[in-house]
Amino acid sequence: MSEIPSESPESIRGGFSGPDSGTASAVAGFSELDLALIDALQAAPRAPWTRIGQALGVNATTAARRFERLRAEGLAWVTAYDAAKTATVAYVEVRCRPRAFDRVSAAVTALPWVFSVDETAGDFDLFLSVAAPDLPSLGRAVHRGIGGLRGVRSTRTRLGITLYGEGRDWRMRAMNPAERAGLGGAPTVRPRTYSTHLHERPSPQDQALLTALGADGRLGYGELGALTGMSEHTARRRLQRMIREGDITLRCDLAHPMAGLSTMVVYRTSVPHALLEQTGNALARLEQVRMCVSVSGPYNLLVLVWLHGLGAVDPFEALLAERFPALEVRDRTVALHSPKRMSWLLDEHGRATGRVPLGLPGH
Repeated sequence: MSEIPSESPESIRGGFSGPDSGTASAVAGFSELDLALIDALQAAPRAPWTRIGQALGVNATTAARRFERLRAEGLAWVTAYDAAKTATVAYVEVRCRPRAFDRVSAAVTALPWVFSVDETAGDFDLFLSVAAPDLPSLGRAVHRGIGGLRGVRSTRTRLGITLYGEGRDWRMRAMNPAERAGLGGAPTVRPRTYSTHLHERPSPQDQALLTALGADGRLGYGELGALTGMSEHTARRRLQRMIREGDITLRCDLAHPMAGLSTMVVYRTSVPHALLEQTGNALARLEQVRMCVSVSGPYNLLVLVWLHGLGAVDPFEALLAERFPALEVRDRTVALHSPKRMSWLLDEHGRATGRVPLGLPGH
């Protein structure tokens, strides 16, 4: 699936849009076709290039070649990771001592169980997403592994409870309805509950597939077999079972600042418990919402959004007030830079530059 056939420049719909192109999206690093391609892969991360190309009105060679360029430049990538049900997840706010920020940020970014890192402007300096096999392991990892770092002033942990929507569910919305219909239409967003104790870990074979697909979620079955030491048939059978049983999450990510989504905001909000599930499900379907999860603590709903600049903050909050009158925004924190997202290392423009494979503390 990852082999890229050759193509002629004439076969690319609309031509190759480089940095001198006149459209805003092309100036930012993406052409309109690039964004539609990402949208298609968000809907169907491992779909054959023939199917992707058909949905976009281009041939398979064009679709494959386009994505290979995006991947090589760190602008878009397909990755894989454990499903929410297999791990204990928490969101940790870190306050740093003066002049220690860079050192602490680099240290937590290097930790394999800290799968996302956001540098923020607010009443804390770093917002971390962390994973552990169970609650005791999580406590030790946060208090010793993060709190014990030189330069950390304090930490505050919110335990993830129910995940209403995440990056897997978010869409670029660059395809038109007819194109999207060919890939299954709108995403099915279902609540997923995080684990609080150690579940049976994936078998060595399944873990090997997860590791390989974390680096390249579109690897073909033959390549997966070669990388994991199993036959192509076995790799196919095991991966299809993992997908069918919801043991693996696949998603296509992108350098969002270069697609015009320059502002990420983390909202800590409160909603009456009786309305929590209804509100969480509805929020997760808003086009601006990248993640929505219920958490422990006084503010029971954590919402992360991607917006087109700071000027979009007030309109978004007006939308929240109109649609969710029972929802109270308790705090908003703007991300200055995200050096890590789902184990991928990102530069200041959001481009992927490397990867720290996910590993749970104590494993």
